[in-house]
Amino acid sequence: MAKESMKAREVKREKVVAKYAEKRKALKEAGDYDALQKLPKNASPIRLHNRCKLTGRPKGYMRQFGISRVTFRELANQGLIPGVRKASW
Repeated sequence: MAKESMKAREVKREKVVAKYAEKRKALKEAGDYDALQKLPKNASPIRLHNRCKLTGRPKGYMRQFGISRVTFRELANQGLIPGVRKASW
């Protein structure tokens, strides 16, 4: 499990990115890079990092399901993910 502070930090970053999205877009189109530099660092979408919705694990993230590979495997083996079966041949 990730620390709660790390999860909270990611949520905070998402809010800041959403808040400044329009302003960043307008400044980029205008070519005003000095004003872009003065925006908060966390306003840049590049600073966002995908995390597992259940555990907060930052690595091994599966975009299609929104969870990490470890959590995915546990849920799939329990049959809790619709349409997913363990391969066997």
